[in-house]
Amino acid sequence: MNQPLRHDMDFRAFIGDVKPLAHSNRADAGSHRKRPSEAQLARRESAQEALGERNFLSDDFVDLVAPFDPIEYRREGIQQGVVDKLRHGGYSVQAQLHLLRRPLAECRRMLFPFIQEAYANDLRSVMIVHGRGRELDSPANVLRSYLAKWLSQFEEVQAYVSAQPSEGGLGATWVMLRKSERAKANNRERQQKRRG
Repeated sequence: MNQPLRHDMDFRAFIGDVKPLAHSNRADAGSHRKRPSEAQLARRESAQEALGERNFLSDDFVDLVAPFDPIEYRREGIQQGVVDKLRHGGYSVQAQLHLLRRPLAECRRMLFPFIQEAYANDLRSVMIVHGRGRELDSPANVLRSYLAKWLSQFEEVQAYVSAQPSEGGLGATWVMLRKSERAKANNRERQQKRRG
């Protein structure tokens, strides 16, 4: 007797005399989902419009960054040492945003709340993974070019640089956010306690 037939016989002997359930004795798996009500659809549309109105990131023309050129930016008053430390991974990643293989409009929608929430939660160093293309007009390089434009539009962004090869290289960008007023107040309080 072959092994599969033996297992089949063992299974039948184990379960014994089993009869199928009647159709009236079956659970409703919820195959008939209710459609959203008119009020729910209106609330969704209103929320998307409100977010779209606050999102100031420009989707206008952008100068494309060469595929093998790193991107870098720092606001006036930010020391080069801070940028160098950021470039070399001297800060820990407090949050990451992955934008790989996403449409440009979706990346724009995702970036805005990500930076806003990171700043609101007193995060200072975040990483954005976006990919890198080999041609000037490849989708990943277009996204990288827009990302360089968008990040400089945020008041919260102090600096950004392309990551090291071990952290994603030109396909990832480190972003340094400024301290929130709450974080500044906490620092002042700690310093005053140290002084006595």
